[in-house]
Amino acid sequence: MGKKSLCLLISCVLAYYLYTPLPDNIEQSWRLMLTCAVFRIEMQLASLLEMLGFRPFIFLDVLEVPPTSDENVTVADTLFNNVPVRVFVPKQKSSTLRRAVFYIHGGGWAIGSAAWAPYDELGRQMVQKLDAVVVSTNYRLSPQYHFPTQFEDVYDALRWFLRKKVLAEYGVDPTRICIAGDSAGGNLAAAVNQKLLDDPEVKIKVKIQSLVYPALQALDMDLPSYRENGHLPFLPKYLMVMFWSLYFTSDKALAEAMLTNQHTSVDSSHLFKFVNWSTLLPERFKKGHVYTNPIHEHSDLTKKFLGFLDVRASPLLAEDSKLKGLPLTHILTCQYDVLRDDGLMYLSRLKAAGVQVAHEHVEDGFHGILSFGSPVIDLKVGHRIVNKYLKWLKENL
Repeated sequence: MGKKSLCLLISCVLAYYLYTPLPDNIEQSWRLMLTCAVFRIEMQLASLLEMLGFRPFIFLDVLEVPPTSDENVTVADTLFNNVPVRVFVPKQKSSTLRRAVFYIHGGGWAIGSAAWAPYDELGRQMVQKLDAVVVSTNYRLSPQYHFPTQFEDVYDALRWFLRKKVLAEYGVDPTRICIAGDSAGGNLAAAVNQKLLDDPEVKIKVKIQSLVYPALQALDMDLPSYRENGHLPFLPKYLMVMFWSLYFTSDKALAEAMLTNQHTSVDSSHLFKFVNWSTLLPERFKKGHVYTNPIHEHSDLTKKFLGFLDVRASPLLAEDSKLKGLPLTHILTCQYDVLRDDGLMYLSRLKAAGVQVAHEHVEDGFHGILSFGSPVIDLKVGHRIVNKYLKWLKENL
């Protein structure tokens, strides 16, 4: 191979990995493209590792940092009812009880950890900006574990934390507790909050739930946000479908059916009223899209994998009567995110149920933006959104 041919080949490879078409209103676009390139390489590496029989995302373990205390915060890894959690406690003594944030990390129920640097950094910022006790919980991950394991782990840790004895140990005001999570963590936060309403053994309820670009339903993979953003970073449609599918099963047939939106049965048709975007989305997000009724090609999948019809997996399927009891809700959505419309539909349903809702929509935002302000990615938009998010929590919690 001549030098010119080699240079051309290298240029093509670099162009493939580095260039990602982005919307015009994105700042620091080249830094974002570089981040996308790293992400693309990681996805291909994960596929290779899986083919070789290794844990697909084992290389992401490098993102984990130890529980390091400093002059402002005491950080410790411990167990809440046998579930691993990382707890951040302000070192400065307080004459009053403190607010608390129970945080659930994202990662498609398959990756992620409270020990990941972005989540560790977020916990420290919450301590600094809110003077709060922060519990960042882990949960067992797919594909080794499927639904409802992740839900049950988070709920078990939450129930443990909400006991009077534990709250007193950490100096937490039982009337100032927020449950929050991003992406899959937002899904789990919404689901456990609904479950809390029916749990007679949990006497202490939460003041706020905060859902950051949450995944809230697995019935309709053909929302306008999926159509518009299906090929954009950092959560393309194929990846979100893979995460949803692995949440329920390792059978690839479900993912294949979900990609074409043919994974539901006729028997589940009545549930689509809860996720009908033609009635639930604000007009500006419909943008001329035409609603199409679901195709029920694979009724056997619905019967085999009933999990995606479970309200604990798809909180948008909750009856209106259930939603009425939910606390003040904060929802953050991003314009360039396949999950955008999940959050917007939940917003509409909560408002209709009389729940007080605060909505933050990031016009130039991508999925995962809350982590963009960490040293790992370090984008201006990430810093801006994190600061705005913490400011809202400080004012309302």
